Amino acid sequence: MRPQMRVLVTGVTGQVGGALVARLSEQAFIVAADRNRLDLSCINEIPTVLDQLEPDLIVNAAAYTAVDRAEDERGLAFRTNADAPAAMAHWASARGVPLVHFSTDYVFDGAGDRPWREVDPVAPLSAYGVSKLAGETAIRAAGGPHLIIRTQWVYAAKGANFLRTIARLASQRKELGIVADQHGAPTSARVIADAVASIIAPNSIPLTERFNDAGGLIHIAASGETTWHGFAQAIVDGLKARGAELAVETVVSIPAAEYPTRARRPANSRLDLTNLRTIFGISTPIWHEPLEIELDDLAKEMTSLLPSNFHSAA
Repeated sequence: MRPQMRVLVTGVTGQVGGALVARLSEQAFIVAADRNRLDLSCINEIPTVLDQLEPDLIVNAAAYTAVDRAEDERGLAFRTNADAPAAMAHWASARGVPLVHFSTDYVFDGAGDRPWREVDPVAPLSAYGVSKLAGETAIRAAGGPHLIIRTQWVYAAKGANFLRTIARLASQRKELGIVADQHGAPTSARVIADAVASIIAPNSIPLTERFNDAGGLIHIAASGETTWHGFAQAIVDGLKARGAELAVETVVSIPAAEYPTRARRPANSRLDLTNLRTIFGISTPIWHEPLEIELDDLAKEMTSLLPSNFHSAA
């Protein structure tokens, strides 16, 4: 092991990958791998590239996340979400290199109203969820040290996500109809990056032991819960309070049945965070607290650009 851990982060142009690079660079040497450096669609080339990059730890934040398009692009979704992680996991297992990989609440069917525990049975409703579950299974089968992180409702001030979509629509429409019968915790990319930084921070217990203590699987999300409607209302209220000019006057609650999508979403996306606290000693903030930071950044962008420029950037 080098004096400073060499951490390979994939998906660095995405919201989680970008947040990870910014946060982990405070405690490790980061090898930031975009598609030009490590193309996950070229499965057979992954081992060769990893040999060249020589990471001490792999943090795989790359993923196919177009949930609805995945219903028609299953091959692409599985290549990115299952085959590529499998190739990384087999390379890592052969060399004893720990692997951190991100998964999703969409591996659950959304039944009931109790937060999902890591040991609960999985039953994804969508092609996207099935592809992410296949990635989990492949990583476990590789047999190396790993930590699969399931998270949910991820957003940031940058990128393509619910926060920016609501901001764009709120600047165009007087009324928004938002689903109010799906429950979860909006989780900023920074919350995820902070938790990962704490998990992998150097201490007397080797990473492999820490990962084994968690059974190779942990849930990371913001604390508390809301609905998509509650999230949207908080976004609109927060942007208005920051002086953003919005057209929206009302955010209306609607059932999911009135907003059909190509892929089915879980009604209950709550994730149990007990193991995160007891195993890693990490407590995440209530969901609306990190939102304030992202709203600050987004409001500055909106007030500094012409409306047409903001619309095209979202």
